[in-house]
Formats: sequence, C-alpha cells, structure tokens
Amino acid sequence: MNDTMRAVAARKSVRAFEKKDIPADIKRALLEAAFQAPTAGNQMLYTILDIADQPLKEALAKSCDDQPFIADAPLVLVFLADCRRWLDSYRAAGLPARSPGPGDALLAITDAVIAAQNMVAAAESFGLGSCYIGDILENCEHVRQLLSLPDEAIPAAMLVIGYPTAQQAARQKPARIDGRYIVFENRYTLLTPAQHKEMYLDREARNGHPDADFVERLTAFWKRKYESDFSREMNRSACQYLKAFEWSE
Repeated sequence: MNDTMRAVAARKSVRAFEKKDIPADIKRALLEAAFQAPTAGNQMLYTILDIADQPLKEALAKSCDDQPFIADAPLVLVFLADCRRWLDSYRAAGLPARSPGPGDALLAITDAVIAAQNMVAAAESFGLGSCYIGDILENCEHVRQLLSLPDEAIPAAMLVIGYPTAQQAARQKPARIDGRYIVFENRYTLLTPAQHKEMYLDREARNGHPDADFVERLTAFWKRKYESDFSREMNRSACQYLKAFEWSE
C-alpha cells in the first residue's frame, strides 16, 4: 500500500480539535489543493467562504443541528455550489444568459464537493483532522441571511479542520460496507432482503457488534437518521434552494 492509499484508509471524521491555529502557509496549501481539483470545463463552479468571525461560527454551529465543536474548529469553510459568478460574467460581457437550471446546479454541487474532498485529502497529509457538516443544508432562509447568499448559490458542503485531540487521533475508524454490496458490473443490481441483512450485520460485526440484531439496530438507525427532524428539515431546505433552478424553456 502506498502513502496515498494509507492516507485514504486512515482518514476519519474529527470532531474535537486542539486549541492550535493552522499556520498560514498550510492554510494556503489547503486552498490550493481545492483549486487544483477536477472541475467541469475548468469553470470552478464554487465559492469558498472562510468563516473567520467567531459569532458567525457560533451561529452556524447552532443552525447546523446544535453542534458546538463547529465553533471550536480553527478553520471553518463553506463550499458553495455557485451558479451566480459565471452568470454575472456573461451579463458583464453583454450576453443574453439564461437563468441557471437544475443541471447547472447539480454540476456546481459536484464541483464544490470534489474541491472540498481534495482539501480533506490535503489536510490529512498535514496531520490535520476534518469533518464534513451536512447540516449546512438545513435552515435555508437563516443560512442565506447569515452568509448573504444569492439565490443561485447552494451550500453544498461545510468543512471544519484542525489538529485532532489525542483521543480523536486514537479513535478507531468505523468499518465501511463491504465493496461487494457497492460495486456492480455495468448495471444497477437490487439486493435481496437477505443480502441487505447480510450487508448490515457484516459491517456491524467488523465494528465490534457481532451479536447485533438486524431489525432492532436498523430501526434505531432509521429513527436517528432517515426519519429524524434534521433530515426532514434538510429536505425542506434543499427544495427551497432548488426553487431558483426550476427549468423552463
């Protein structure tokens, strides 16, 4: 296994950081890693907000499902899927630019998340921990106001980065679902109920729960994640963001 693969395998989400600033040269390198990510047509369809204001960090921590560790992170970045910048460039050139549609939004979301993941990989190489905050999609109206977002910008990803505490560094990374349930040749394959049970219990066993009950544990997970208030709010907010991209010829 080479160094890149070791870093990919070792990386895990970090939610507690040392009270230690990230040096300016490393921060520049992290941003440069994002800029060098693959991007559709070399457009870089994203904007990165560097959240340096402490009260703003705390407001985002509150709106992102009350997660105080966000406000404690040395580096907090919001990656916006940005369909406004190119639109304004076209208009500045006097071009009759159409309003962006759902395809533009999806492409920009992809660009933003790829850039964020490049930064995550770079952070790992510097001994930094990181965590994606999916809850940035919640509370659309409030977040739009906090960050002065135009209608054509969607907060696709939020990253918190810092030096992990000793406890976080030593914490074991959770086992992933085995690849045989993820990778199929050529066409989508539906798993049988028995395969779903096998898939879940295999992962639970590798995460230290060999006697897990499939229905009991999956029911608890379903309640905590899929049927949670934050999941429903995330969907509501996503619909609000996407209203700006409704398509009409």
